[in-house]
Amino acid sequence: MTKSLEQQFVTELEANQNIIHKVCRVYTNNSDAHKDLFQEITIQLWKAYPKFRGDSKFSTWMYRVGLNTAITLYRKSKRQIQTSDISDFHYKLESSEYDSEIDDQMKLLYKAIHQLSDIEKALILLYLEDKPYVEIAETMGITEVNARVKVNRIKTKLKTILNP
Repeated sequence: MTKSLEQQFVTELEANQNIIHKVCRVYTNNSDAHKDLFQEITIQLWKAYPKFRGDSKFSTWMYRVGLNTAITLYRKSKRQIQTSDISDFHYKLESSEYDSEIDDQMKLLYKAIHQLSDIEKALILLYLEDKPYVEIAETMGITEVNARVKVNRIKTKLKTILNP
C-alpha cells in the first residue's frame, strides 16, 4: 500500500472511530471484549480499504464492515452475548453535563438493545445514529422499504421490553 493510501485510511479512521466504538458497545459486554472487537474491526477495515471504491460515504462503508465483522465474529465463536451495565464504559463528562436521569435511561435502552438479535442490533444502532433509511438499507444490504418495516418492528419490540 502506498503511503498516501495509509494516510487517507488513518485520517478517515480517526474522524469516524466513534462508529466502531458504538458497534463495539452494542455487541460486547465488557471493556476487554470491546477492545478486542475494536481491534478486529480496525484490522478488517484496513484489509478492505484498498477495495473501497467510494460508491458510498466512508462512514456507511465503515458501519457495514464493522457490523459484519461483529456479527461474524460472535456467530463464529458461538459465544452467548451477555448484557452488562453500561457503567462498564467510562465517559469523560464535565459534572455540569451529567444528567443521572438520562444516564439511567441510556442504561435501560442498552440493556434492552442487548436482548435483540444481531441484525436487529445493527438496524437500531443505525436508526439511533439518525441515519436516513436509504443509508440504513445500503449499509444492511436490504431495500429501503424493508429497512423501514424492520426498524418499526424493532421499535415496537423495544417498547415491549422497556414497558412490559
